[in-house]
Amino acid sequence: MPSQNIETTMTKTGFKSVDEYMAAQPAAFRGMLERVRSAIRHAMPDAEEAISYKIPAYKLHATPVLYFAGWREHYSLYPATTRLIAAFKKELAPYEVNKGTIRFRLSEPVPVKLIGRIAKFRATEAAEHEKTKKATSKPR
Repeated sequence: MPSQNIETTMTKTGFKSVDEYMAAQPAAFRGMLERVRSAIRHAMPDAEEAISYKIPAYKLHATPVLYFAGWREHYSLYPATTRLIAAFKKELAPYEVNKGTIRFRLSEPVPVKLIGRIAKFRATEAAEHEKTKKATSKPR
């Protein structure tokens, strides 16, 4: 059986679960993504884990809150909102942040505590958005 590389894994689509996504990752890369996954799950224990846009997603009350994905030279968290970037400006300085994405290099240790704080921040943002949405919607 030929060994998989990240490019081959990333072209695979149709993952049915995050477990399936993780199992498809190359062994050397999988441990890093498992630490990312664990940090998110610890920070958002009530979140539903799902696959959305072909990558792992975490949903609260059926609303996507945070995504992550592994790539050839980095792994990413999405979405990096304007508020999130401002709130974590100092901590995110060493990482590439643009177009709603935070990219972490594979060559560096996983910043588990930072990822957990980002997940909690996104959960709070999502709850605030949901509260605003409910308050502004008019009954018919």
